Amino acid sequence: MSQLTPDMPVRLPELPPVDSSPLMGSMAFSAIEFLNGYALVFLAAFLVTLLATPFVRRLAISMDIIDRPDEARKLHKFPIAYLGGFAVFLGVMTAIGLSLFMIDGPGGSLGPVPLSIVIGILAITFTGLADDVWGWDPRLKIAGQLVAAAALAIQDIGTRVAEGALAPFLGEAGTTLVAMGPVSVEAGDIFYWTGTALIALFVLGGCNAMNLIDGLDGLCSGTAAIMATALLVLSIALAAGVDFDDPFDSMAGTRVVLCLALLGAVLGFLPWNFNPAVIFLGDCGSLLIGYLLVVIILLLGEHGETHLVIAGLIIFALPIMDTSLAILRRKLAGVSMSQADANHIHHLAKRSLGGVKAAVVALYGVALLFGIFGVILGVLAIEQVVRLRLIYAAAIVAFGGIGAVALKSALRNRWQAQAAGTIAAAGTGAAAETTAAAATGGSAEPADQAKTTLDATSEQKAQSA
Repeated sequence: MSQLTPDMPVRLPELPPVDSSPLMGSMAFSAIEFLNGYALVFLAAFLVTLLATPFVRRLAISMDIIDRPDEARKLHKFPIAYLGGFAVFLGVMTAIGLSLFMIDGPGGSLGPVPLSIVIGILAITFTGLADDVWGWDPRLKIAGQLVAAAALAIQDIGTRVAEGALAPFLGEAGTTLVAMGPVSVEAGDIFYWTGTALIALFVLGGCNAMNLIDGLDGLCSGTAAIMATALLVLSIALAAGVDFDDPFDSMAGTRVVLCLALLGAVLGFLPWNFNPAVIFLGDCGSLLIGYLLVVIILLLGEHGETHLVIAGLIIFALPIMDTSLAILRRKLAGVSMSQADANHIHHLAKRSLGGVKAAVVALYGVALLFGIFGVILGVLAIEQVVRLRLIYAAAIVAFGGIGAVALKSALRNRWQAQAAGTIAAAGTGAAAETTAAAATGGSAEPADQAKTTLDATSEQKAQSA
């Protein structure tokens, strides 16, 4: 062993050169390559829907499947054909069919869209189509949506969504929670049945939320395009650069196919549906769009990544906000949940901004902001930049704000209605007392004072609202 002397040079170990490439460089390249292999899926959905829509419109007119205007809620000036959703269905199914044969690049080794999702698409499309043509009872519509949800649960599409949220409290799936002789309940059983209930809740809520928001020309299809784009970014980020144990069993390709199929279909329909529209989606289209968005969101939790499902729900926040507002408004007013009104968020936007196009573009902006927020949270979680609790906290703040706005608006509507009723009752009472005073030669001053007091009270309520 040699000894160091003062005049001997000291050699430091050589360090590897610093890689100057960007941190996201390899992922961006693989993401582009991955997406390029699915380009034909998008083009097929777009072209089929774009070309099929005028033929579907002609069919709807010949069958008298027409939406006629009224003075209260339906603000279009001329009768408009329904069944636009059937053209969207044709585009989506064509894209899914082509995805079985025409995928190259990294996506070529991934598994196809599962049969259960296709069955769900058929069930939800038939349900909406039947309502457009025959005017189905709401209970039959719910039954059709539950059939579509059951198809997902049978093949475990989305059943692990609850696992990420419940595992910290219940332990791993194999943990025994209750044991009574031969009967035992494991944490995995709770995960499965809770996930199954969430599937039904997501399908019912998502489908009907998109149905409720479909109230202005181009609103449902345009916001769906924005949400599908945001979900596509999340799906690509989740799939790019990942080594799959069994690529054929992965849902990475399914998420991308559904996002591109939906995006292409709604963009192909939007030119016909944007104001002034010549055809409407109908329930067939709005329920189908809601179902596809919900399926994609559920697929983000393929392996129990509940935080990614929450990021997907943030992307879907605009329909959630409108539905929350409608439920609270009708609950506080004491009317049926199925009773239509003209106080949805798009109605309020139209009255505030003075036109359909301005309202629709403004709501596009709202959907885009939620989409960007959801994508940022999702990508940060995928890259493990933020901890999961931050995702949950952001979601609670977002949806808590939505709920507060919905409750405030509902209470304002109720207080204003009560104030209007009080004023009307006071006016009727004052008129009757004035008539009596005139008949007897007495004074009507007490009635006037009472009316003034009631007016002041009503004004106070309105201001406090």
